[in-house]
Amino acid sequence: MTKPNADSLMKIGQLKKPYGIKGWLWVFSETEEREAIFSYSPWWMKTATGFKPLTVTQWRRQGTGIVAQFEQVPDRNVAETMNGVSIWIDKDSLPSTEEDEYYWSDLVGLSVINKQDECLGTVKELFETGAHPIMKVVPSQDSIDDEPRMIPWHKQTVDVVDLAAGRMVVDWERDF
Repeated sequence: MTKPNADSLMKIGQLKKPYGIKGWLWVFSETEEREAIFSYSPWWMKTATGFKPLTVTQWRRQGTGIVAQFEQVPDRNVAETMNGVSIWIDKDSLPSTEEDEYYWSDLVGLSVINKQDECLGTVKELFETGAHPIMKVVPSQDSIDDEPRMIPWHKQTVDVVDLAAGRMVVDWERDF
């Protein structure tokens, strides 16, 4: 298997604690539908020495989560060392997005500018809350202050996303 280009990879999940004695692991999926993570391949795991292949041999729902067994994890002893390992795929294996639709990984790193043309910071991450996703915006060199912000990812809040320019415009006052 050819080594991946790290710049073309996107994180889609993470391995969690072992399940059972045969090397199975809990899998935390960052895909919109939890089981959709298994429709993408090949998987890559990020290690201290670079990206290595991670091959799913079987998976299943277990309670409210999902567990999987991997070719590279023969037993529980190895599984114990895998907790926290991130799962990556090549972005080229993803379907194209529609207009005004974005992969969260494409939004991370964008500058966030409000309607008053003030830089509020940079998108560090997005996370789901139930009602709607939230962008964690952290101060940047160009931001108006040193305040981190939690800004809803919502059509009433986000006016413009310009991936090419590396910025988004939001309807968000500096003192919200």
